[in-house]
Amino acid sequence: MLTGEIEKPWVTGKDFYERLSYYVTYSVAMLGIVGSVLRVYFSWVQTPRLGNLCLVMEDNFDTFDNQYTWFQEVDMSGFGNGEFEMTTNSPNNSFVEDGKLYLVPTLTSDVIGTNNVLNGFTYNITGCTAINSTTGCGAVSNETAGVVINPVMSARISTKHSHNIQYGRVEVVAKLPQGDWIWPSIWMLPVEETYGAWPASGEIDIMQARGNAPSYPAQGVDYVRGSLQWGPFTWLNGVSRTFGWWTNRRQTFAEKFHTFAMEWSPEFIRLYVDSRLTYMLYLRFNEPFFKRGDFPPVVQNGTDFISTPDPWKDGTPNVAPFDKPFYLIMNVAVGGTSGWFPDGAGNKPWLDHSLTAMQDFALAQDEWYATWPQNIAERAMVVDSVKMWQRC
Repeated sequence: MLTGEIEKPWVTGKDFYERLSYYVTYSVAMLGIVGSVLRVYFSWVQTPRLGNLCLVMEDNFDTFDNQYTWFQEVDMSGFGNGEFEMTTNSPNNSFVEDGKLYLVPTLTSDVIGTNNVLNGFTYNITGCTAINSTTGCGAVSNETAGVVINPVMSARISTKHSHNIQYGRVEVVAKLPQGDWIWPSIWMLPVEETYGAWPASGEIDIMQARGNAPSYPAQGVDYVRGSLQWGPFTWLNGVSRTFGWWTNRRQTFAEKFHTFAMEWSPEFIRLYVDSRLTYMLYLRFNEPFFKRGDFPPVVQNGTDFISTPDPWKDGTPNVAPFDKPFYLIMNVAVGGTSGWFPDGAGNKPWLDHSLTAMQDFALAQDEWYATWPQNIAERAMVVDSVKMWQRC
């Protein structure tokens, strides 16, 4: 049997270095917490805000108001991008169901037959709204000449005649389509071309994407991109200096709804997905766009060489051309020759500079249509809501 007091050296003889490590560990942890709080606080304080906002438009798609809110563009022209779809006002391509708007690409051959798409058929689109009726309202397929009827029908709607904002906020809650060479977009154009024809008067791309699978080497449906388009001429565009993207590594943007947002003031513009933390583009208006573009001082105009003009010299300093009212557009394009789908990436069945690009795309229909879901909800851009606020 043991008698006497039991020795407890860990009570009477504490190790100095053990105590020091204890206090150092907790001190560093506390400093980390305090530093994080301060960083969050100052980031919050310094984040530019829009100020007071007034709601000017909200659509939750209980109905499809294509009389007073949405303008359906009916056009076969390719919209300057050499797109391969025609846009229609058909309920096959744009409709509302269960509180959601569907913008759906479909095959033209399902309406007029494959042979007519490829050769010997004259097609005039019903309800055409194209500015140039010669190129936008009809086409004649001619196999020998390499001309086909646009092989896809789709939709493009806008608030061109109803709602616009000059500084404010836009939120669109949407789920993106899947399928090779499908090109969904949520974007804005100026109400008036104050500074000249596109892109001199600007373009705001809130969201653009590609329906191609994540394995596509030029950013597929797991990426979205935001950008500003601006420049003195169509071939002199400063977009390469004002664009960015966000990627969803765990899911594609076709698997669930996301909020695609734009915040715009005379001081900055911000394009983001779901949260300001997941921004595609944040740009301060801290220098003139003509200076930002670093354009060549002299350009060729026809046979003459001229000084590169500054279209925005009379606009709001540092902000023009993004100092005027813009309206909202939502569309689902397919293909095109603008470079959005780079040549040589992902077994692309056409070349942008080919005179028969649309014909080559049409002839490859069996290949690319096999990647399009038969379920319309997966092939469409599905929009749950749209909101626009004006800074007031």
